[in-house]
Amino acid sequence: MTAMASIEPTSELQSRLSSLSFSSFPGVTSHHCDSEPPGSLQSTNLTESFTQSSNQANMNETKEDLAKGNEEAPAELALGEGGEENNSAGTCRLSAEIKEAAQMPTLPPPTTWTSAAVKELKAKLRTEKDSVVTVYRGDIMTVHVPTVPEAKKVCWEFATDGFDIGFGIYFDWTPVTSRSITVHISESSDDEDEEEELEGPLGNDDVERGSKSQTNSNLAEILPVYRQDSHLSVQGGSHDFPGEGTYLLKFDNSYSLWRNKTLYYRVYYSA
Repeated sequence: MTAMASIEPTSELQSRLSSLSFSSFPGVTSHHCDSEPPGSLQSTNLTESFTQSSNQANMNETKEDLAKGNEEAPAELALGEGGEENNSAGTCRLSAEIKEAAQMPTLPPPTTWTSAAVKELKAKLRTEKDSVVTVYRGDIMTVHVPTVPEAKKVCWEFATDGFDIGFGIYFDWTPVTSRSITVHISESSDDEDEEEELEGPLGNDDVERGSKSQTNSNLAEILPVYRQDSHLSVQGGSHDFPGEGTYLLKFDNSYSLWRNKTLYYRVYYSA
């Protein structure tokens, strides 16, 4: 009897427990798992569930923030590009202003003239030292003439034997350190690219192809290099001093591949 009495309460307790479900407790949802044996209770950790829910919510918020960031990124990029464009435009304007401020004044053209007294000039210059020189084929002879306080202008005259020669004038604004007139000879670097031209009487509109470009930022052009008919008439001229500096008178024979040129010239100052 005692054993039977103890068994019955146990059976009654099991039957009561089996009749209960999680749905009997408000706020708790019932979950069923077929893989678990019937009658066993699944452990529920509310703290873990809350942590997982919080993590999931944080992940969702992070995804939303990332999505918003991606949507806003093009706008920021566009703004950055616009800012860069504005900066570039500002830099260009500043460079243009600096360049304009540093631009040298435009120099007036020289006064030029010609004379038929070629023989007379040659006969006179043959008696003067260093007034008759040979400008070899492919060479450029540059006469550096500094300005002097005692004068107001520079003057020149020249002629050649047999054939023409290129002539041009430039002005170097670099402060004068020496009053000596010097002569420099340079070779053309474009000999292999140039074809020999027919030499003879040519118009002043024949621009000298062999002349070198000027790279000195202090250099101003007064007269570009043109081939002059110096074998037919005396080529002369003058130019008023624009300020302190050095004149560069270029006698250019770089276009000739075969012929040397005999040059008769003189350079002097005038008040």
